[in-house]
Amino acid sequence: MKEPLVPVIPMSHTAHIRSHRKPRRSASTIAVRAGVAGGVLSTLAVAGASGSANAAEPVTQTLELPTLTADLAAQVAQSADATQQTAANYQLQAERDQAAANAAKQAKADLADAKQKAAEAKKKAQEAARKAAAERASRNAERTTLSTTASTSTGTATGSAAAVVAFVKAQIGKAYVSGATGPSAYDCSGLVQTAFKQVGISLPRVSQDQSTAGTQVSLSNLQPGDILYWGSAGSAYHVAVYVGDGMFVGAQNPSSGVGEHPLSYDPPTGAVRVL
Repeated sequence: MKEPLVPVIPMSHTAHIRSHRKPRRSASTIAVRAGVAGGVLSTLAVAGASGSANAAEPVTQTLELPTLTADLAAQVAQSADATQQTAANYQLQAERDQAAANAAKQAKADLADAKQKAAEAKKKAQEAARKAAAERASRNAERTTLSTTASTSTGTATGSAAAVVAFVKAQIGKAYVSGATGPSAYDCSGLVQTAFKQVGISLPRVSQDQSTAGTQVSLSNLQPGDILYWGSAGSAYHVAVYVGDGMFVGAQNPSSGVGEHPLSYDPPTGAVRVL
């Protein structure tokens, strides 16, 4: 019996060639995590997918990069602090240097000002000393002139002048009392007024007016009975009576009372003659 025939199915002319179907492409994802300063992790994921509907499950790979350790972070912070402190130190030093420069400048100006003031003070002191020396020399010369004049032009008191001189000499030793006109005490103008009243001459009460009561005479031409005054005519602060021989009698002050003194004891400013 013949074996049955098996139908032969014609083969494609490409049946011997491997399938042209592209091999499956597996998707891959790469995630990169890197530590950055400040401790923040960032992740980068790259994913690829197959265009085929039959794609396999994606595979993820992770690459770990070194992270910033706590010690390194502390070092960075310390370095920042050190940098800031250094800047602050530079600023402080600059301020100190500027202050020192300003202080030196001010000290130099003060020294120059002090030297100028010292020079001016020295100049004034020298000028004052010269004036004082000139005044002393002038006063000594005036005393010498008064003494010489008194010894050569005294004359002898006569008449009313003699009576005035006798009266004031009789009051020597009595007390000085401001406002008093005798008989136990006098002030300077009270003594002069009372003395001239003895010869019938009425004089003003105070020394300012008595210094202009008569005719102005030179101190080099004094006569007994002339009224001496201290200060300027019209504003004299003291008066006395010239008694001859370079002497005068006056109520000087509370400590000395009425006394007789040479002209050089207290040189008068001027004199008036009423007799």
